[in-house]
Amino acid sequence: MRERGGMAECGGVPGQGGAQRQAAPGLGRRDLGRVAAALGTAAVLRPGRARAQRTRRTADGIAFPEVGPRAWAAQVPTLRIGISGGENEADRLGRYDGYRRLLEDTFQVPVRLYPAADFAGVGQAFAAGQIEVAQMGAAAFAGVWLDLLGAVEPLVAAEEEDGSLGYVAVMVVRADSGITDLAGMRGRSLAWADPNSTSGYFAPRAALRLLGIPTESGPYFSRTGFGGGHEQAVVAVLGRQYDACCTWSSPQGDPARGFNRGNLRAMVDKGLLDMRDLRVIWQSGIIPTGPIACRANLPDAFKEDLRRFLLALPAAHPEIYRQIERGGGAGFRTVTVADYELPIALRREEAAERRRR
Repeated sequence: MRERGGMAECGGVPGQGGAQRQAAPGLGRRDLGRVAAALGTAAVLRPGRARAQRTRRTADGIAFPEVGPRAWAAQVPTLRIGISGGENEADRLGRYDGYRRLLEDTFQVPVRLYPAADFAGVGQAFAAGQIEVAQMGAAAFAGVWLDLLGAVEPLVAAEEEDGSLGYVAVMVVRADSGITDLAGMRGRSLAWADPNSTSGYFAPRAALRLLGIPTESGPYFSRTGFGGGHEQAVVAVLGRQYDACCTWSSPQGDPARGFNRGNLRAMVDKGLLDMRDLRVIWQSGIIPTGPIACRANLPDAFKEDLRRFLLALPAAHPEIYRQIERGGGAGFRTVTVADYELPIALRREEAAERRRR
């Protein structure tokens, strides 16, 4: 294994005091609309507006691509896939191995996995031309799209069981902490997941500011810091290094199993978490699901093959789909840059704030 540009190449239940949802104030859809309006999202998409295209969904019954070599392989002789941080490297590689082998078998090209040390590593790899494709959070995609002036293109994103395109940020504490809402976090410590995570940093921070809660160490929270990834942040809360952390979750499903999909569900499935040990004290409104994206300069035939592969994957190979999506869902739908106007606006505001400091 070797490191290059931040990438490593590798061949509680209601009534039981556990992780129930609390009726705490969150960043709801109306608030998200206010944030978007305040940041001027009507003028967000400057570097190459997305082409209008008909939305396609897994539910449409897309046929799985036929097996065989492709003409686009002359331009993409090896398919290199970036994997964002958020859990340990061995688990990420294990989850993606079936996906890698299926891509190789289908398109008859070598496929390499590049796990990033953190969310920023994927953006660095795109910028360096080290990867063709990556699954990204909404804020990570927005940052790369802005940094590379539109040189990455979203292909598909995961749908929830009800057909919605989104997930939520949640703030979790230990169930035995005595903390039941945001007011109980005054004077306590909070871990963000990653500085490039929508659910683990950007969305909850924007929500707290709308509520008048300072997000830096001192005025409200005793300290804030980064947990080193979504999984690591939850582990830090369970290990009493922080009182709370922010991570991502489906807004649907069984709380005892970590809901339908997301970091909590993945940790439950791996035996790293018993949801009775956590309590959810805050939940955001819906955040647009991050895309599987590729370099925009790749052949259109490659993009269409990959879209078809992903749209058909949940029905044709459900276990591989479940592994890369960390749980269930309704499959994928096609997306464009227009679906990410809000995270792009939040990214622009973050950059403007840094310049003001």
